[in-house]
Amino acid sequence: MTAPQILVVGNGMVGHRTAEALHARGVTRTHQVLVLGDEPHPAYDRVHLSRALTGDHHDLYLAQDSFYDQPGLARRVGTPVTRLDRPAQEVVLADGSRLRYDALVLATGSHPFVPPISGAQAPHVLVYRTLEDVLALRHAAATARSAVVIGGGLLGLEAAGGLRDLGLTVAVVEVADRLMARQVDEGGGAVLRRLVTDRGVAVHVGGGVASVDTDRVTLTDGSTVTADLVVVAAGIRPRDE
Repeated sequence: MTAPQILVVGNGMVGHRTAEALHARGVTRTHQVLVLGDEPHPAYDRVHLSRALTGDHHDLYLAQDSFYDQPGLARRVGTPVTRLDRPAQEVVLADGSRLRYDALVLATGSHPFVPPISGAQAPHVLVYRTLEDVLALRHAAATARSAVVIGGGLLGLEAAGGLRDLGLTVAVVEVADRLMARQVDEGGGAVLRRLVTDRGVAVHVGGGVASVDTDRVTLTDGSTVTADLVVVAAGIRPRDE
């Protein structure tokens, strides 16, 4: 008799933690747990992505491959799920194949939001959300001298710090009146701005980016900032497609 199958769609931090919890509770003794990830990498620590800018990205991985070699556990990376067939209790993969499930966990996470800025689709404009994004940014930074990071939240500041460590001249542009506006109050924002500028990163708050050109960005107040590399870290949207 085939064991009931639990499919976990998403091999991010939450999907991997779900597999760990199911295994720890003994569920894998009676069920088969299969984790599907659309990224080519196994689950990794997204919070500290900037480490991959200057170090070995394998250090970010959350588990050894041997974890999924245990009975009742399996993982497939590079496997996008494109559709759910709920009446048939199956998921449809990008290649058209199907996998059945007895229970389904959706841990699909989110994707980066790119504001509707003129020039934002240019090749030197990159997003900062996945490990692949960071590796692409690392490659681009090797030939860049200056960068603008759009977004002064946690990921934006992580990106700015990593690029500064690589020797680039870096500026952060945040539309709110302070950095990390959702996490800190006005006083905390002032302290944070001082810490960031002390690291050599310029800060522009209270306005956004109006347009992106090949060697500069124009802010909404009409001023310009030199940049041959632009990183968008302006928030996320749920991956509910």
